[in-house]
Amino acid sequence: MVRHMKPAAKTTVYLEVDDYERLKQLARSQGRTAALLVREAIAEYVARARGQAGPASIGVGRSGRGDVSERAESLLAGMGRKR
Repeated sequence: MVRHMKPAAKTTVYLEVDDYERLKQLARSQGRTAALLVREAIAEYVARARGQAGPASIGVGRSGRGDVSERAESLLAGMGRKR
């Protein structure tokens, strides 16, 4: 399969030998290139660092209580019923 990528800038990354060997092994096992895995990892890291890892609504409704998930059934009892 031929993948086309956006225009790219060439860079050099220094990795510890063990990390580089694991990267090459992972790439081989997935039938992909080490460069592609590095590009994907960097894109994911940058998105997470910018706060784009999940919906902006996550954490907005914090209750401050640690037992909400344990009490979910009792908290939701009666939801959707007409009054």
